[in-house]
Order: sequence, then structure tokens, then C-alpha cells
Amino acid sequence: MSTPEVPVKITVKTTIDQDETFELSVFGRYFQRENADYLQYVEALEEGSVRTIVKMSAKEALILRSGAVKMRLPFELNRKLNGSYELPFGEFATVTKANKLDYSYENGKGRFTVLYDFLMEGSSLSTYHLEIAFQEDKNEYS
Repeated sequence: MSTPEVPVKITVKTTIDQDETFELSVFGRYFQRENADYLQYVEALEEGSVRTIVKMSAKEALILRSGAVKMRLPFELNRKLNGSYELPFGEFATVTKANKLDYSYENGKGRFTVLYDFLMEGSSLSTYHLEIAFQEDKNEYS
């Protein structure tokens, strides 16, 4: 079962180790396929554009980025999962462990939150808090 794509306004807030915060507001699309919900948006960076797909469900999630940055970050509560982060000078193995994972969608509004430990080859462990809020954008006609 799938639903039509819905235009949404998305706010992404990332906090690293409780002292560094990044915020992003973009327009994108929300849709449902089988047993998961998806957000899709494009982010403009200095290096070029990055297409992001966020797959969300009550028990697991997956963030896929392609374009100027390539990344695969899987999440499942209390499990260490392998992912990857690719930069122009090489690909790095990553490990994520979700300590908190929460997703809800109701009446055209959704919220996805994950608190996770992140380890990339050769780097120290960081704790990330990712919050994605989105709502139907009735003003977008595309």
C-alpha cells in the first residue's frame, strides 16, 4: 500500500554532544510505502546539492544521502548498526546506536526524533540528537 506524495515543510535540527547545533528548513515530500513513512528533500551545500531520504517507522529508521555527500545511517533502538559516509577523498565505515527513537504522524504533521551514538573510523564517539518536524504545506503547488 502506498499514498500519494504530499508537499511538506521540513525542519531538521541536529545537536552534537549537546554543544553544537545545526538547523535546516527545507521543502520536500512525504509519502508512505508498505510499512514505513518517508521524507525526501534536497539540501544545497557548498560542495553541491544533497538528496536526502529518511525512512521512518516506530522501531527503526534509515537516512540515505546522495549527491555531494553520500551517507547511509541505519537506526534501530539499542542496536549497533553499520553504515557508511563517503567523501571525495574516501569512504568511511560508521556505527550508529540509537538510544531513543520516536516517530509519530497525525493530521498532516509528523515528528521524528533519534538520539544516537555515532562512531566513524578514526574519530571519537559523539552523541547526536536529530529532530525532524514536518507538516503538510498547503501553499505549494507543484
